[in-house]
Amino acid sequence: MPDPRYRVLFVASHPVQYQAPVFRRLAAEPDVDIHVAYCTLKGAEAAHDPEFGASVQWDIPLLDGYAWSEVPNRGSGKESFFGLRNPGLWNLIRAGNYDAVVSYVGYVRATFWIAFFASKLSHAAFIFGGDAASLAPRDGRSWKIPVKKILWPLLFRLADQVIVPSSASVQMMRELSIPEHKISLTPFVVDNDWWTEQSRRTDRRSTRAAWGVSERELVVLFCAKLQDWKRPLDLLRAFAKAGMPDSVLIFAGEGPLRPQIESEAAALGIASRVRILGFINQSRLPAVYSAADLFVLPSGYDPCPVVVCEAMLCGLPVLLSDQIRGRFDLVRPRATGDIFPCGDVDALAASLNRLLSDRAGFAALAANARARMETWSPRENIAATVDAIGRAVQRRRGRMLPAATDLKPKSISSTHDGA
Repeated sequence: MPDPRYRVLFVASHPVQYQAPVFRRLAAEPDVDIHVAYCTLKGAEAAHDPEFGASVQWDIPLLDGYAWSEVPNRGSGKESFFGLRNPGLWNLIRAGNYDAVVSYVGYVRATFWIAFFASKLSHAAFIFGGDAASLAPRDGRSWKIPVKKILWPLLFRLADQVIVPSSASVQMMRELSIPEHKISLTPFVVDNDWWTEQSRRTDRRSTRAAWGVSERELVVLFCAKLQDWKRPLDLLRAFAKAGMPDSVLIFAGEGPLRPQIESEAAALGIASRVRILGFINQSRLPAVYSAADLFVLPSGYDPCPVVVCEAMLCGLPVLLSDQIRGRFDLVRPRATGDIFPCGDVDALAASLNRLLSDRAGFAALAANARARMETWSPRENIAATVDAIGRAVQRRRGRMLPAATDLKPKSISSTHDGA
């Protein structure tokens, strides 16, 4: 009897700490037989990360529980078109008899196009997408927006199925005139079970004591690389402006803005209430989140950050910039946190003041945050991914399936009120 499962190759740039658990669960799915092709082993092996300014190797298993192989990278390794060039993918796909190839490598890398053309010649469905929720680029170069308006509809029509991680991304694809039946919302998730279990095992009191923070103080947490587009200085300035006594600001991360954060904290007179923890590896993050009271992410560009999922699973309300539209599915004002206008330090300070002044309200927000994550988990991601693969394969075989009746998992609203 032929194997009824779809043979699927996932192409990924490198092992990622939140993606590996999903691959493990996909490997156990009865409808798919998966193999993961990694273009590098960065993350699973120690490598210098210029943004962290340190050698980084994640301290949790990234390569266990699913079939994978490394396809040697013949590119430069830099952030450029030829940074990832994995010619071995050509033979892997051509000889692999795959029903579908799912690319998690973006179109701005040569590897994407190797996988695309090999898939087309092999009659395998080719599935890809992106996490963007708008056409605005991270570098702020406005000329890219009209170029994307022309090129992106052509690009995404090359996919047999377009996979996107949020309702905001779904809406953007609709605005690019991608047919509804070719769009699949595959929620961008972390390993909910692991985060929930690890957060229960943490010792909040001892973690705070190590920071020099008392139980009566409220901890505001920023967890990300200290980079311009994450806008950590906005949070520092808003925290100073809020003037809340018995509060401490924690930066968990490393990056080029660290010296400026330290000098401005001193100039603002709040250095004694600011801590910079540096790079925190994965196994230690649940303790960091669980010892905090409020998570803030003021980014100007951050399409769908997984740190929001991590924080909410650890019971933190989230204060979010309105430019992070990919997380409006999760962060709702007065329910699981608040949303403020990006770059408006006064508005951020007002939100901090309002939330920190309502200690009783934190318990309700924390409970809501955890409850919201019950339907934003690997379960929903895997179901949507398997469905997207099935749709793409059947379309490639000339069998049209009806459009999904609902692109939103339960409890998801596609926009933030007033955004």
